Amino acid sequence: METKNRERLKELTEQLRTYNDQAYDQFVTYSKSKDYEVDFYGEVKPFADSVKQVIDEWKPLVLEWINAEHPKYVYHVQINDTYDNIEITSVTAWQKDTRRRRFINTIKSIDYVLETILKQL
Repeated sequence: METKNRERLKELTEQLRTYNDQAYDQFVTYSKSKDYEVDFYGEVKPFADSVKQVIDEWKPLVLEWINAEHPKYVYHVQINDTYDNIEITSVTAWQKDTRRRRFINTIKSIDYVLETILKQL
């Protein structure tokens, strides 16, 4: 894998960790508040679109990295699942009916995969 692509993968992975933290903060701080009213077009859609743009660039780079370097504890299926989970949490973080335990576990799973990637880059 080229150094340029490797650096870009690192940047995108760090950006995804930031988005993951923001989704968690949104869910814990605001979404479960009784008085909170979500603004779909003002909050949810812009956030989800930003996340989608990053994960769409990230996924092929991380799969290329896996194929080239065979990192420990990172597999294609994890990347596919992480991609889906990030996409889902970027929207469900704003929903009041999101189940807390499942959401938190998904956030932790995403964070584990992203951290494992960063440690090996």
